[in-house]
Amino acid sequence: MEVNISIPKYELRGFSLWGFRDMAQCMDFLFEGGQVKQGTLVAMNAEKILKAETDPALHALLDEAEYKYADGISMVRSIRRKYPGAEVSRVAGADLWEALMQRAGQEGTPVFLIGGKPAILAETEQKLRDQWNVNLVGSQDGYFTPEQREALFERIRACGAAIVTVAMGSPKQEILMRDCRKVYPQALYMGVGGTYDVFTGHVKRAPKIWQKLGLEWLYRLLSQPSRIGRQLKLLKFVGYYYTGKM
Repeated sequence: MEVNISIPKYELRGFSLWGFRDMAQCMDFLFEGGQVKQGTLVAMNAEKILKAETDPALHALLDEAEYKYADGISMVRSIRRKYPGAEVSRVAGADLWEALMQRAGQEGTPVFLIGGKPAILAETEQKLRDQWNVNLVGSQDGYFTPEQREALFERIRACGAAIVTVAMGSPKQEILMRDCRKVYPQALYMGVGGTYDVFTGHVKRAPKIWQKLGLEWLYRLLSQPSRIGRQLKLLKFVGYYYTGKM
């Protein structure tokens, strides 16, 4: 394993992103020295950055996260355009979560899962145990009330989880991670959106060739034409890209 891993950071629209060369380097960084990092992992894409520009609270929330990484291909291309020669690759959140779970299984790292429908969460837990022998020390589906949050945070602290993954969508998951960290900071928190649904096969992801070509966004659009409104809003980001305002 590498030691003293040095990862460059890149500034995009006021946010500092870690520029991982590939998934292997990202995993070695997160498990550097044999111990998983503490802090918050947040996937960054064009849509999230644009939302943050008009939502100061969201901007502050994202800014607080220690480990922001380039999830969208637009992030990678923007970094390469702004920083010629940058050796940075896309780290898809769903892939990073699976890699994290696999490593956690190998290391015996205690994991706590939050979010999703009860049945999907149960399937996710069973598959993680069967596939990678993940040490799951607790879970909570996404259907809990605001009044139950503090009890959830106490459960996480009591079980000693080293990794907590939250599938609630943005910005709900980022808010929950921020608040939970105030009670229990000794873990790596990761927002994973709809990853449990993909992992259990309930939502189909773009084929590998589409992912490699950076066209996963187009596949989702063709699969869900209702996303056209969201995609059109991203034209503002395209404008930033071509006018050098990244």
